[in-house]
Amino acid sequence: MSHLEEVMKARKSVRVYDSEYKIEKKEIEEILEIASSAPSSSNLQAWRFIVIQDQEMKKELRAIGNNQAQIEESSAIIAVLGDTKAYENAENIYAQNVALGYMDQDTAEKYAANTYNSYSKFPQQVLSQIASHDAGLISMQILLLAKERGYDTVVMGGFDKAAFAKRFELPENQFPITLIALGKAKAPAFNSSRLPLEKIVKFY
Repeated sequence: MSHLEEVMKARKSVRVYDSEYKIEKKEIEEILEIASSAPSSSNLQAWRFIVIQDQEMKKELRAIGNNQAQIEESSAIIAVLGDTKAYENAENIYAQNVALGYMDQDTAEKYAANTYNSYSKFPQQVLSQIASHDAGLISMQILLLAKERGYDTVVMGGFDKAAFAKRFELPENQFPITLIALGKAKAPAFNSSRLPLEKIVKFY
């Protein structure tokens, strides 16, 4: 079994955390930076994050998050947000590709213009779906990177998203998607079964 397979099998949804254990901001930044290698629609990287380590703020967030204890007891909460105006960064993203030698100037300008023109015409619902899809990709990378470093996580979709957006004064183009608790387990996670492959896969 490869190391990646071991990490994937070891990762479980942990809900009881050691409230005394702290993870340094620098390490969380490292996890997020590496996780951002995740693919995204047109490489627009429509994910944004709010990292909450302050204990009083976590208590406040717990009330927004259906009183889930792991919100307050984990080392940090990573709120994953979507940005429906990520396409406005197209020019900067492709300019960076040129600076890094990944593509020439003409190609970058063409891609940036096409991306902006296409995405700016999409309805909000489509832009939200794209951001939510891409948030799922980077969230999974965060979970695996955290486990590889010896940390535990759980993903929470059950929270008052409107209250969260209001509390953190999110601009209209940003919306909360999920919360990830990050820390050290104080009690083991429950094991969970998976459907057999023949129930979920068809080959043609």
